[in-house]
Amino acid sequence: MLFWYKNARPRALPQSIMPAVLAVCFAFGSPGFCWWLAVLAVLGVACAHLAANLFDDYFDYRLCRADYRDTLRHEGFRARIGKCLYLTSGEATLRQLLFVALLFSFAALTIGSLVFYYRDKTILQIAAVTALLALSYSGPPLRLSYHGLGELTIGVIFGPLNMLGTYYAACGEIGQSLILVSVPVGLLVMNIVYVHSILDVIPDKKIGKQTLAVLLGGKTAMLGVLFLVLFLPYGLIVWGILAASLPPAWWLLLLTLPMAAALFRMMLAHTRQPGRKFAPKPWMGPMDSWRQIEAIGIDWFMIRWLLARNLLATLCLIGMVLAFAA
Repeated sequence: MLFWYKNARPRALPQSIMPAVLAVCFAFGSPGFCWWLAVLAVLGVACAHLAANLFDDYFDYRLCRADYRDTLRHEGFRARIGKCLYLTSGEATLRQLLFVALLFSFAALTIGSLVFYYRDKTILQIAAVTALLALSYSGPPLRLSYHGLGELTIGVIFGPLNMLGTYYAACGEIGQSLILVSVPVGLLVMNIVYVHSILDVIPDKKIGKQTLAVLLGGKTAMLGVLFLVLFLPYGLIVWGILAASLPPAWWLLLLTLPMAAALFRMMLAHTRQPGRKFAPKPWMGPMDSWRQIEAIGIDWFMIRWLLARNLLATLCLIGMVLAFAA
């Protein structure tokens, strides 16, 4: 099972786990708070995320085979390598992949059923919408990620839907302040996927995958949307504080602004000087297995993707402390 866990891209789990735990911290102290239902909800989110990643591999591989990036590299494109290597190398088959994806889904469904038993149909409704969007991300007939809607879909799933569902599982209600915070969090999750799509715009365009970056086409448009997705969350947080919907202590979330600014600068450099190197800094957060990443030549991709991930995680960590202490 460890083989499949590693291939389900656990490196991306913070984009679902951190918002879910933040929602639990918001729920803590509510009259109906139940710690074991909160833990179950977070575990269910993790299982559902891993299942969604495997289903994404399954549908992508069926549609165009995931070794297209290797082909593009041979053609001279600066494409990232790494998706579905376990399939292209023959270590696993599509049938095995589908079985394990269903297994993770069954685990998430079992957990969701337990939560539903102790709460009510609201959990079922949130879970149903989330599952439909997750399967439609790269699966037929909608294939949202192939029509410029993948980034927004991920933001909605891992931001508002994830946080509202976890919060409701933990305490049996939905809070106004949580809704306000879930939108900035969703935008920063969307940012992770959008950064990914900008970095992969050439290979995606080559195979006809209409990501948001491909649809926007021009560098100015891509960077304009990136600026909005990166910095609008801070505008919403400031508005929430000034409108007294969030406590003054939430100004501390602006401590993550330097990370957002650094990421925007890196993405600006990517569009103008693709070969420019950036070295990880301690304040950028953990850069897992950096020497290995440099050795296989994908440091240009990973430093930007990991910084986008760490930005979300750091903002959520600060939010957890503030929500728990409130």
